[in-house]
Amino acid sequence: MAVLAATWGASYLFIKVGLRDLDAAQIVFSRTALAAIVLLPFALRTGGLGLLRQRKAAVLIIALIQVVVPFMLISVGESHITSALTGILIASVPIFTALLAMRFDHAERSSGWGAAGIGIGILGVALLFGVDLSGDSAALLAGGGILLAGLCYAAGGMLIKAQMTEMPPAALATSTMCVSAVLTLPFALVHPPTSLGLDAAASVLALGTLGTGLAFLLFYTLIAGVGPARASLVTYLAPAFAVVYGTVLLDERVTVATLAGLGLILAGSWMGAQGRAPWRRRQTVAVRGPASVHPYP
Repeated sequence: MAVLAATWGASYLFIKVGLRDLDAAQIVFSRTALAAIVLLPFALRTGGLGLLRQRKAAVLIIALIQVVVPFMLISVGESHITSALTGILIASVPIFTALLAMRFDHAERSSGWGAAGIGIGILGVALLFGVDLSGDSAALLAGGGILLAGLCYAAGGMLIKAQMTEMPPAALATSTMCVSAVLTLPFALVHPPTSLGLDAAASVLALGTLGTGLAFLLFYTLIAGVGPARASLVTYLAPAFAVVYGTVLLDERVTVATLAGLGLILAGSWMGAQGRAPWRRRQTVAVRGPASVHPYP
């Protein structure tokens, strides 16, 4: 779990460095193509790719909602805000899942402590926008775009739960990465890079193979070993790694408001997903579909 959290948290660092020489479309194409290469042998071994041929439209929609759009929004957003802040804002995905569940999924609805957690998480987001992003219209738009990426992750997870529960996760992940690479290739070719430094190239290679491809394999292995409920807790560890990487390796500024926002968002996300106060033990373990299907970032 620690390895997976460290890998996910580094994804924002890799994106930030990759943006020095590549644009957002080139980064998204590269990471999805590399991830597809890493995942394909695993998908072939576990099977299920043939089943997805009958669900081409659904795979296309999921690729757009869960990969292409959020990956693009995150990459564009990091052109204007820090990698640490990006990792913190993406941690709001469980909050969006709980909000969408109020309308679309009765089984995932939050009440009591879960509903309180949604409110706490929203306060954390408001704090970040009011302090760290205030006074800069580009940063505000970037932050809004990254929140929209989180909403896409939540919506995509619920869509997968509703329509793809019978599909092997590795096969679904591989197919969505392949489709996403094909969709973003034309945009990546619009403005070919004039130069590509070693740092940017290595970062994109690590982003695709480790932060996207290997992260899937680790996540599914973790689900098999400890179950989806405990495996989903890794999403609360990754933002802390993102903050450490950004501060130590990129010399990004982290304010008291940043840390306070991180604490509120993580606490709210945890309460919204678990439906209980931190000091109370869970009585039953529920398998939550979105958390067990698609990792992020």
